[in-house]
Amino acid sequence: MQSYIIEGGKRLEGEIEVSGSKNASLPILASTILNPGTTKLYNVPEIRDTKITQEILKFLGCKVKKHKGKVEVNSKDVTKREIPEHLMHQMRSTVILAGAILGRFKEVTFSYPGGCDIGARPIDLHLKSFEKLGINIIENAGFIICKCDKIIGANIDLDFPSVGATENIILASVYAEGETNITNAAMEPEILDLANCLNKMGAKIEGAGTSNIKITGIKKLKDISYNIMPDRIEAGSFLCMVAATGGKVKLNNVITENISPVLTKLEEAGCRIEKEKNSIYLEAPKKLKAVDIKTMPYPGFPTDMQSVFASMLTIAKGTSVIVENIFENRYKFLTELRKMGAKITIEGKTAIIKGIRKLTGAKVVSTDLRGGAALVVAGLAAKGKTEITNIEYILRGYEGLDKKLRKLGASISIKEGE
Repeated sequence: MQSYIIEGGKRLEGEIEVSGSKNASLPILASTILNPGTTKLYNVPEIRDTKITQEILKFLGCKVKKHKGKVEVNSKDVTKREIPEHLMHQMRSTVILAGAILGRFKEVTFSYPGGCDIGARPIDLHLKSFEKLGINIIENAGFIICKCDKIIGANIDLDFPSVGATENIILASVYAEGETNITNAAMEPEILDLANCLNKMGAKIEGAGTSNIKITGIKKLKDISYNIMPDRIEAGSFLCMVAATGGKVKLNNVITENISPVLTKLEEAGCRIEKEKNSIYLEAPKKLKAVDIKTMPYPGFPTDMQSVFASMLTIAKGTSVIVENIFENRYKFLTELRKMGAKITIEGKTAIIKGIRKLTGAKVVSTDLRGGAALVVAGLAAKGKTEITNIEYILRGYEGLDKKLRKLGASISIKEGE
């Protein structure tokens, strides 16, 4: 078990590069199964989640080569049709591989996925969508077996704009007979990135990034090289970390329109922001101001940024109100922030944060990926030493976080477990 040791109170300043997107890399890595040739991907972040996905690809029979941010996958000799249970339980997004395996082989077996405990995230929408495409589903002793003779295009109206279900429908429908239309589709930029990658391979996907997506089935895909988009949540996290320390930063390799709601709220909090084509400059005020936030599906304020923003607001002037509309267990990290002196009350899905002058360093536990990042924000802003244990969660989604923070002047190191 590793921990972060942070000596807080240092003003962060400098220039850093944002890594490739975790949430785009995972479905795009899954999409390589659909092409029975070689797919070269660039800007793949070196994080635990992409490593697990590559392990699953190897288990299935893919040949995977990687060098720094480049991953090359040859899926010609895929022999297996099941996702290994022990890897499935390590992260939720493994379920996206089901759509890709189904799309190519018309059968897949998998168990219920794992990942961060941030609330109920049932895969009912995925399974209902598969059934509409003509796939038979049997549940047996915790395993889900999906099979069909052929996948037939269908009209699928999602009850909720689920990112995972939208991605799974796209992956399963690439080789379908006829047309598949998704209404109330998720509109996240990562879905557009997946569609752009598949279209480059030869797929016919229209409307990705809107609530209506049309997939016209095709017969074969071709080998390509593709550059994965930058990580908007990492970009937002660094902006909050710098803002919490009263610093200034230039972030490179960032798509500014993808984090517009986050930039708007940072400006409301008193930060000065300048946007360029692929970079953002932020300068924090002497004292942050309280702001109110409601998380919503894209293009609203992202649920993945809520924890990090809440942590920053613990030292803002005034009272901030946060409403979490996506995941009901996303406030676990607030208990840990209270150990550092934060004044927070929770009423259902609403968190009320009364800003204090300074947090105090403490030993805290990371409860999930974004909650862990929130504790890093707090540790950087706090007076004294903070030890964050269970950082395996944080390593799932942030590439070289400690190195990038040290580049900005932070005092942060990794302590190996006993």
